[in-house]
Amino acid sequence: MSFIDIENMEFYAFHGCFVEERSVGTRFRVNLRMKVDTSKAQLSDNIDDTVNYLSVYQSVKSEMDKPSHLLENVADRIASRILAEYDAVEYVSVKVSKLNPPLGGKMEGVSITIEKIR
Repeated sequence: MSFIDIENMEFYAFHGCFVEERSVGTRFRVNLRMKVDTSKAQLSDNIDDTVNYLSVYQSVKSEMDKPSHLLENVADRIASRILAEYDAVEYVSVKVSKLNPPLGGKMEGVSITIEKIR
């Protein structure tokens, strides 16, 4: 068993509870971890025997393009989609971070991490 990580994907998106966040947008970071049996791909050296990273990235981007009020909703949609679209994924962990959130103080970001098991 292996873990495939796609790390620090950055998106400009329109998630948030405030009208300004949904109209102006802000930056987000997504980290994704998938548990996959990669033993066949390790021997074959064939992309068809593993999870295609580009395809996964495109799935994440598609979900990030849909505005939501809450990070919880975004992360759950991403995790659910990964399990629905990629049969080889047995477990997924999705961390969505809003960078520089408008909370009245200086901070790098706020995050939610959701884990799902097939």
